[in-house]
Parts: sequence; structure tokens; C-alpha cells
Amino acid sequence: MLIIFIGPPGSGKGTQASLLCEQLSITHLSTGDMFRTAIQQETELGRQAQDFMNQGELVPDQLVVDMVAEAISRPPHAEGCLLDGFPRSLPQAEALDEILSADSNGIDAVLELDVDEDTLVTRLLDRQRPDDTLETIQNRLEVYSQQTSPLLDYYRQRGQLTSIDGKGTVQDVHERILADLPLGKI
Repeated sequence: MLIIFIGPPGSGKGTQASLLCEQLSITHLSTGDMFRTAIQQETELGRQAQDFMNQGELVPDQLVVDMVAEAISRPPHAEGCLLDGFPRSLPQAEALDEILSADSNGIDAVLELDVDEDTLVTRLLDRQRPDDTLETIQNRLEVYSQQTSPLLDYYRQRGQLTSIDGKGTVQDVHERILADLPLGKI
């Protein structure tokens, strides 16, 4: 089983992904977590990622694709996972399709958490992370809009996208996800 979660920074992807993974007994593969771990461990990947993240930029596609391809090819992710933060761009989605077609696997569901910009800014500022300044947040949202929005059209045209209202309590959003998740396809 392979599920993709798409949503802007602050939409609650990480929280909802964790809840859904527990519900479906699959693993959660978060590129954000992978990068944060690499940064804390001061790996070369971590240093490269930190430079982009500090500027509110996305990490380059090839770096992310290589990291994810390796992760989904081995346990526990090979048995099924939820991708959180990947793909973030059309080239990443196309690269994922190539990776999956080589293994005769496919995407079971693509979920978008839809949250308005004012709510996103408030949520991100409330996190009080050092890289969550208003300027950086606005840049991240702009980058998301430019690079990730075409991804929504890509999956919508393929009939794989389910859009979910991401506003409200954690439990409210989780219940909407469960109600809207195309379980018949999984």
C-alpha cells in the first residue's frame, strides 16, 4: 500500500499522517523528518538540506528522489507506507512513477490537506521554530504554490486525488480523512 499526503507547510500533514499510519498499520515516511535527522547528525545531506531550508527553499528534486527511492526499496517501508512531503513537484512525481513501475507497484491514494493561507501562517508562527519567521513562511507558501500546485492537477487528472478540508481539530480532520479515503481502491 502506498499513500501520498500533499499539503502546504502547516497543513497538519505530519500529525494526520501519523494517525492514519497507525490506523492502517503502515509506516510513515516523512522527508522532513529524514532531513531533520540528517541535519542533527550533521551529515553532508543534512548540511545541503539546511542551506535550502534556511532560505525557505525546497531541497532539489534529485537529492530528494534518491533518498526516497532508497527508503521505499527496503523494510519497513517496502511493505507499505505513507509518503509525507514527497513528491513535492511534478518531476518528483514522474520520478516516483518510474521507480514504482520498475517494481510493478503503484499509488493507492493521494490525499491533499486543503487549508487557507491565513490559517497556515498562524499555525506555523505558533510552532515557534527558529526557521519559522513570517518572511520564511511566506516564501515557503509561495514556493509550495509554484512547485506543488501543478502536482495536484497531475494527480487530479489521473483520478487519484482526494482533497480534504484541513481546518478544525486534529480529530475532526482525521475523521474527514477516514470518511474520504478511497478504501475501496486500497
